Parts: sequence; C-alpha cells; structure tokens
Amino acid sequence: MTDSAPGLFGVRAPLASRMRPARLEEVVGQEELLAEGKSLGDAIRRGDLGSVIFWGPPGSGKTTLARLVARYTDRHFTAFSAVTDGVQRVREIIKEAEGRRQLGRGTILFCDEIHRFNRGQQDAFLPHVESGVITLIGATTENPSFALNGALLSRCRVYVLAPLVAEALEPMLEAALANREEGLGELGASAELGALRLLAEQSQGDARRALTVLEAAASQAGQGGVITKAIVLDVLARRLPLHDRGGEAHFNLLSAYHKSLRGSDPQGALYWMARAIEGGEDPMVLFRRAIAMAAEDIGLADPQALHLAVAARDAYHMLGSPEGYLPLAEMTVYLATAPKSNSTVVALKEALEAARATGDAPVPVHLRNAPTSLMKDLGYGAEYQSAHDHPGHHVAQEYLPEILAGRVFYRPGALGFEKTVAERLAWWRRRASGAAAEAGESGES
Repeated sequence: MTDSAPGLFGVRAPLASRMRPARLEEVVGQEELLAEGKSLGDAIRRGDLGSVIFWGPPGSGKTTLARLVARYTDRHFTAFSAVTDGVQRVREIIKEAEGRRQLGRGTILFCDEIHRFNRGQQDAFLPHVESGVITLIGATTENPSFALNGALLSRCRVYVLAPLVAEALEPMLEAALANREEGLGELGASAELGALRLLAEQSQGDARRALTVLEAAASQAGQGGVITKAIVLDVLARRLPLHDRGGEAHFNLLSAYHKSLRGSDPQGALYWMARAIEGGEDPMVLFRRAIAMAAEDIGLADPQALHLAVAARDAYHMLGSPEGYLPLAEMTVYLATAPKSNSTVVALKEALEAARATGDAPVPVHLRNAPTSLMKDLGYGAEYQSAHDHPGHHVAQEYLPEILAGRVFYRPGALGFEKTVAERLAWWRRRASGAAAEAGESGES
C-alpha cells in the first residue's frame, strides 16, 4: 500500500490513493493479464517491459499498473496528463530523462488520457520512444485504433484491462474498511450485510469510485457506526449509467440499440434506448439511428416503419422531455417488432456497382427525351409505350441499357408488405412473358 502519510495540515490522501496496490499480487480483477504465465505479468516481474498502452474503463487499474512497472523495473516514474499538460511539458520531461539516462537510470513516462493529445502532439513521443530515452506507458479509455496515430501504436503493445466485477471489488472494500494503516480501520466502522456488495455492484467496475464512496459512507456512519445500504445509496445519489457521448462507449451503445432493433428484440432495444437517455444522450441521435434503420433493415417489408419513425421524431420535437420519450419508446417497439428486409440495401448496392461499371451506357432510344423536331426525327422516344395505355397499367418493355438488359437488382423478401410486392412483380413477369410469346407467334405467321 502507498501514500498513507498525512498530507499538509494533517489531511490524509484519499482512500483510493492510500489503498493503491504496491505488489502485483495485490491487484484485483486483472488475472487474465497478470497471473503467472501471462505475458504482461511475467514481463513486469522480469523487469523488461517496453512501451505499452493500457486501454480500459475508469478505475480498472491503469495508473496502478504503470506505477508497478516503474517499481518492478527500478525506473523513475514521471506522471503526465494529456488533459492539463502540453508538448512543452513533454520536452521538459525528455530533458530530465536524458540527464537521468546518463546516470544509468531509465524513465517511465506515464501519459494519462493519452487520447486527449491530437495525432500531431502524439508524434512528440516518437523519437524518444525509439531512442530509448523514455519508456512510454499511455492510459486511455478510448479505443486506441481510433484515438492514437498508427506510428505511435506500432511502437507500443496494447493491453486491454477489463472493468472490475463486483466479486473482485467486494473483498477490496472489506479490506479497506478493516485496514488500520492505510484504510478506514481506525474508525471502527462496520458494514450492514449486503451493503458492500451493493456498493460493489453500483460502482460500474471502477475501483476508485468504489473506494471513494466507501470513504464517504464511512464518514457519514461515523466512529464505530454501521454503513447501511441506505447510506450507500445516499452517497451514491443518482448514478448515471456508463455512457461517454464522445467516445467508444457512445458508439457501442448505439450499435447495441441498432442491432437489437434489427434482431427483433424489443426488450434489448428498450434497454439500450433507456441507457442512452439516462446517460444524457440527445434523443435526436437515437431518432436518426432509428430512421436509418427503418430504411436499412425494414424497408418495404413494412413501409409504415419509416413514416412512424419520422413522426415519432416530430412528436418529440413538439412534446420535449420527458413526454417525448413516449413516442421514442413506441417507435422503438414498433421497429423492433416489424418484419425485416434489407432487399432495398442490396438493390442499391448492386445498382451503384452497375452504374459505376457501365457509366457510359447510352439511354435506350425509346426512353430518350424528344423536345425538338430533330430529336423526334432521330427516333427519340418513338417506340416508347406508356404503361397507362395498357391493361393493368403495365407494358412489357426494357428500361435498362442494352448492356444490362434483364438485370435484376431488387429482389423482394417474403415477409410483410414485400410479399405483396413479390406477387406483383411475378404477375408483371407473367404478363411480359405472355406478351413476348404472342409477339413471337405473330412474327412466325
């Protein structure tokens, strides 16, 4: 354990800092990375870990692991925040590291929130990582594939830290409550049965959050008091579900919402919708995704889906929150339970590919516009037949360029309204075949 000494004016460091593990064996919840025989744990124990990126949610142990790497490798640890520091501070750290290197000691440069640096700023690390002046350990809550430039990624190994499960957090909380040196043991407080489990479950996998709430709950319970579930809930106040409006969690949540709609699961769709709302998402983001989904995944299987999605958006604009959540929920359930078809998507893709491949194919003469007498003399539009002049408002004639004659792009599915569309197309094909047969017979006579 570390940082147990009182600070200025006798104020101790926060519990989360005091209880920070000092040995790998004390780290909870990352056994897949740190157990014997695992690459990261073994490299740290050997003391030969190179530059790495730790990617994981808040409170999963990124900073703790960076400090442990410095300790196990006997290198100087310098912390740096991409939020509050800039490239000038990087230059200062590099200069200090070069002086340290001449004395035979390496430097760990720990860059917290490294994704906050733009790609140009990230380049400031490159030459010094390559030369070995520093060993870079970056911490990020964002997907490194999106947040870091390729040159930096190619020089660092990425390790993914998992959120801490309640089963890992609860023993940590018990230890912190009992520890008399770095923990809360001197208070003599205890916890009501199930209170620490509740706190562990409500901490969203964040050890720092769990310890911070525990410290506040113990303070509220007082010397020799009991931390109850009610106290825990009071300290937690209103917990916002995990949702990062600008990062990977944002897009993962929207992806889960869309895929639940596509998968015809109203329960999942409603849940992810609610998660987004509770996390502070702009409902317009959900409406945009749903309107696109109605065209992409439902299409003509239920033509009303797109109308309802647009109407629900307009209703929200009129009602505002929270009443506007009702049309949002109604739309979500409707889209999830509607018949599905991506026939339009496939047709569009194939038509675009054909258009790119045959961009110089001339418009058939009978389909051309003839606004002048010269064009009429050239036969433009002469053989065109209007569908309204024929029974059933349909006539068999070719509407594609000669090179694509007979090509089929749209193939209706067998569900919902598309079943009717399929029957209609089949009827038109039969009429066209009959007309072609009659034309063939008259030509032979």
